[in-house]
Amino acid sequence: MTSKQNTQQKILDAAERLFAETGFSATSLRQITSMAEVNLASVNYHFGSKKELIQAVLQRYLSLLMPRLDQEFTRLLASQQHNDLSKVLTVFVIPLLELNKVQNRGTTLFLQLLGRGYTDVQGHLRWFFNHHYGRTLDKFVLLVQQSCPTLPASEIFWRLHFSLGTIVFTMASNEALKDIAAADFNEIVEIDGVIKRLIPYLAAGIAAPI
Repeated sequence: MTSKQNTQQKILDAAERLFAETGFSATSLRQITSMAEVNLASVNYHFGSKKELIQAVLQRYLSLLMPRLDQEFTRLLASQQHNDLSKVLTVFVIPLLELNKVQNRGTTLFLQLLGRGYTDVQGHLRWFFNHHYGRTLDKFVLLVQQSCPTLPASEIFWRLHFSLGTIVFTMASNEALKDIAAADFNEIVEIDGVIKRLIPYLAAGIAAPI
């Protein structure tokens, strides 16, 4: 790894940790540079701005996740079969778990960061997602519409938004949830088990009659 790549890596690692812990808005560039042990000019040189740094942190995960999802969504749409909602949502499981290859606890960190993008009202991320991954997201929404043909588009919007909130909260508190499951129910649950438990719950909620 070159000196330039090493500096970028240090900045990204520090930013990711602080963003996940305290949020995008509450984290300053000085906090990031202090943790990364680099000067402030390094952030501007390598990333340009705080907004672009936020996007770069997420892109480390999205560059692995979104092509996999796009491939699976395309396959389901081409099958010409009725895809029930549980089947559509199950597509997310393996690609999400593979984010652990990016970073230790990568799946949890990514979903926490995604949640921060909403709670901190980072409007630029909406543009970022639509610009880079709009076609993939459109395929997912189309699959949901095909699975729930009686739901109007506005209702699907709200239900997907509520579902994202459920996922983010669950991932943010998943360590505590695993401890409670072990102490109260003698259940040992890892991150894949948490995600798989979420799917039938989300599918039922999204597809519930109006």
